[in-house]
Amino acid sequence: MSTPDPHVTAFAEIFGAPPAGFAVPVDWDAVESWLGTRLPADYKAVASAYGPLDIGERLWLHMPCAHAGWFDYGTWVEQNRRAAPGVLPFGATRTADTLFWDTTASSDPDRWPVVMHCQDDANAGRDPWRPFDAPLVETLARFVADGLRPVLARSAMLAELEATAWAPPPRRPEPTPQQRAALAAGSGLQTLTALVPPPAAPQLGERSWQWLHERLGTRLPGEYVRLMETYGAGCWAGWLRFADPFAEDQYALAPWAEWYAKTYAELRADHPEYHPLAVWPEPGGFLPFADSIDGDQLCWLTEGSDPDAWPLIVVPRHADQGPALRDGGLVDTLLEWLRGRLVTHGLPPLSRPHEDPLDHIGFEPFEEDPDGDGA
Repeated sequence: MSTPDPHVTAFAEIFGAPPAGFAVPVDWDAVESWLGTRLPADYKAVASAYGPLDIGERLWLHMPCAHAGWFDYGTWVEQNRRAAPGVLPFGATRTADTLFWDTTASSDPDRWPVVMHCQDDANAGRDPWRPFDAPLVETLARFVADGLRPVLARSAMLAELEATAWAPPPRRPEPTPQQRAALAAGSGLQTLTALVPPPAAPQLGERSWQWLHERLGTRLPGEYVRLMETYGAGCWAGWLRFADPFAEDQYALAPWAEWYAKTYAELRADHPEYHPLAVWPEPGGFLPFADSIDGDQLCWLTEGSDPDAWPLIVVPRHADQGPALRDGGLVDTLLEWLRGRLVTHGLPPLSRPHEDPLDHIGFEPFEEDPDGDGA
């Protein structure tokens, strides 16, 4: 008989024994190599024996696994470890708090104390960080002493977990000297392509610029045409999406611009104080051509007969309407936003002060729709 793991024994004394014969496969060497650090022994032992857990109907203990369409450990870790220097997430609560280890406290992972980021405090403008000064199992024991119910349930992720061990994603390539130089200075499309290499085959759809100009009833700025012919449809930095200009599905440029203009005009009729702009094809109306994942719109103000002179404007979803972006054209506006020098409603900063912007700058082309129907 194998000797019981002391960490599992300590956990079981609080929450009960793990399910018989149950285990989620984990390649801990691969996980730790991807993270760039060893993980606490108590966490690895408990996660291996119990799998992802719902503890006390209050707290989730996450582990390296994937649930198609709902949870991926790597994505979750990368999103949350950005919260502060040196934190590494391992769990969450039902009130949107996140549980971390403070990896700066010790070179020994078994001595990493637990800290919690409290979302209610963050929303109220208070210090959101609550230190517990103890490792995982000891912290959980304190939670139980403070009223957390010592009951367990298998996380809902177990319903459709992938059968094989979670595979870490490829590491992001190290930034090149050319990218560093482009991040610091320069303008125009040549600098943008040095900062963010474009795809080999930009996706533009099956139609043409002439078709699009006829559909919209206007020529578009040449800078936009050159940008799209270089990068095609896709998403910048996981936030700003440039629609396919030559497609006809509901999310392509022309159908989306037409639908959004109609919807905005209807809202303006009822609430002009919140929707003050003219919309294309009204004189000087805005014409949307890109949107954020949060529903903000990047648009041209169609002022005058020369599209190359049209200023840009952001129509924010969760803020009052601001003025046009008067400094620079589309490419330089995109560059300054990627660099973190342009911050406005709808175009938030991509990185935090302790982060390297090049860890978050990139372009992901949209996958081509083989049926051409946007499905």
